[in-house]
Amino acid sequence: MGHVGVVYVGAAMTGAWGVAHALPVRRVVAGFEPLTDDNRRVLTMVWIAEALTLVFIGVVAALAAASGIAGERTGRIVCSACAGMLMVSAVWTRVTGGRTKILAMRLCPLVKTVAAALIWLGAWS
Repeated sequence: MGHVGVVYVGAAMTGAWGVAHALPVRRVVAGFEPLTDDNRRVLTMVWIAEALTLVFIGVVAALAAASGIAGERTGRIVCSACAGMLMVSAVWTRVTGGRTKILAMRLCPLVKTVAAALIWLGAWS
C-alpha cells in the first residue's frame, strides 16, 4: 500500500469515527438528563459539531489523496493540517472526555492519534 493508501486508511478511520460519534447523540444527551432545553440544545450542538469536524477532516485528507497531491508539497501541508487538528482534538479529548468511565470516550484519543499518524505518514513517506 503506497503513501496514498495510508492516507486513505487514516481518512477513512477519521470519517468513520465521526459517523460513529453522531449515531448515538440522542442516547448520549439522554444520559445527561435532566437538562434544560437550552442545555440539551448546546450539548447536541457540540456533540454533532465534533462528529462533523471528524468527517470533514477525513474528507479533506481523502480528497488530498484522491487528487494525487498527498505526497506533494500542497498535499503534505493539507495532510499535516488534518493530522495536526486530529492531534489537538486527541489531546483535548484525553484531558476531558477521555477521563470518563465511558469506553468510547477513552478510546477516542487513541483512534484520533492513530488516524493522525496514518495521514501524516502517508503524506510524508
